[in-house]
Amino acid sequence: MNEPIHYDLLIIGSGPAGQKAAIQGAKAGKRVAIFERERGVGGNCVHQGTIPSKTLRETALHLARLKQSAAALNFQLPAGVEIASMMGQLDHVVGAHVRYIDDQLTRNSVDRYHGRVSFLSDRVIQMLAIDGSRQNFTADFIVIATGSRPRSPENIPVDHEHILDSDSFLSMIYLPHSLTVLGGGVIASEYATMFALLGVTVTMIDQSDRPVRFLDAEITHQLTQSFEEHGGTYMGEQKIAEVTWDGLAKVVTRLESGRIVSSDKMLVALGRMANVEDLHIELAGLQSTPRGLLAVDEHCRTEIPHIYAVGDVIGPPALAATAMEQGRRAVCHALGLDSGTAPETIPMAIYTIPELASVGLSEADAEARHGSAIVGRAKFTEVARGQIAGITDGLLKMVSDPSGRQLLGVHIIGEGAAELIHIGQIAILNQASIDSFVENIFNFPTLAEAYRIAALDIVRKRKQGLNPQSMWQANAKATAVASGNLIPTA
Repeated sequence: MNEPIHYDLLIIGSGPAGQKAAIQGAKAGKRVAIFERERGVGGNCVHQGTIPSKTLRETALHLARLKQSAAALNFQLPAGVEIASMMGQLDHVVGAHVRYIDDQLTRNSVDRYHGRVSFLSDRVIQMLAIDGSRQNFTADFIVIATGSRPRSPENIPVDHEHILDSDSFLSMIYLPHSLTVLGGGVIASEYATMFALLGVTVTMIDQSDRPVRFLDAEITHQLTQSFEEHGGTYMGEQKIAEVTWDGLAKVVTRLESGRIVSSDKMLVALGRMANVEDLHIELAGLQSTPRGLLAVDEHCRTEIPHIYAVGDVIGPPALAATAMEQGRRAVCHALGLDSGTAPETIPMAIYTIPELASVGLSEADAEARHGSAIVGRAKFTEVARGQIAGITDGLLKMVSDPSGRQLLGVHIIGEGAAELIHIGQIAILNQASIDSFVENIFNFPTLAEAYRIAALDIVRKRKQGLNPQSMWQANAKATAVASGNLIPTA
């Protein structure tokens, strides 16, 4: 074995968090190396997760628009359509992104190594290369950015053919007629809504009362409605008793409630686990939390001061944009650089159909923190661009303080939500007033006009002195009473 190679900074993992950590170190003039166990850089995000799933999502949206604009043609997907045929541009998209990452690393003189890495001590890591050779490396600072993998509960026999996880899900050859999705998080919700739009009979089963529960309740309530309008079924507050493959044609799910759900395929999306088991972190003086994650401080520094961890290995929100920022800030802290003010307001985008996006406080959070809140709403059906584009299930919701003057949060459902949310993000970061949305001009016709409509709604309520209680909650309660699901009280 050769003598150890020394770097200022070693990055383990080339996903979004690792990339930005490496680039930040290189731009600071440091000697940086990045390790990736797979053939191509980019991590799960590029090769199995974000980019492949969003590529299929675009196809689903195009097909939906075709049905909408050419209803007279009665367009339908042919039976037994191959999933690969709906992702024809995937290789091009992945290849282009990998080339972009490679070029960026090359421009910044970041050395790349491909092999399996493990710790020998808190200062030394060893790489097992593809050819079987071993090489030791040392560094002043080490960043762990190894990502995560699907969690497979012991009582669910994932076989990657009939019962699949999120990494193997798109390996299905044909679009199934029916699909059961276990889970109600980001991955579960994205695939469930996507396949429902493609005409698959989808049943979501989760312990929570609603999907993506960490988002604003009104927005996720509307997501569930849209999902069910497309033929999907959400079964909340359920526990799994048993999952089996009947040996012939169906995956059978038995619930503790006694209900039974059968489908052609199943997606198990019950969370993810950090990829740390092969790193021998104990030799570096580290240990996983009970949830299998790495504990870090506000700078993403582990209990070993010169070792940092970023991205999925430290847990939620496990979103690419957040991981990138964690990588950048971790290296800035390690090198004593000013990373700027820590972002208190991080936008989130969930690529369900329809799309979800959120930034700042939810209505419930605002009420808990300030005692009450005034909420303004703009349905996309009230916006000319929404009508033109046929986005009938869109809603932009602005949350203000009790005075109705300070913007605290923005929550959006509808196509374009992930783009629109950045207007709200910048407004909150710059403490823009509600009135500033009324006083300024938005292009016509655009979805961004929804900000002005929602702001006007807040101004109207402010002037009338309306009780800031959530009207959608009141309406939901009235609907439940009328349907017999809730007994009215005096």
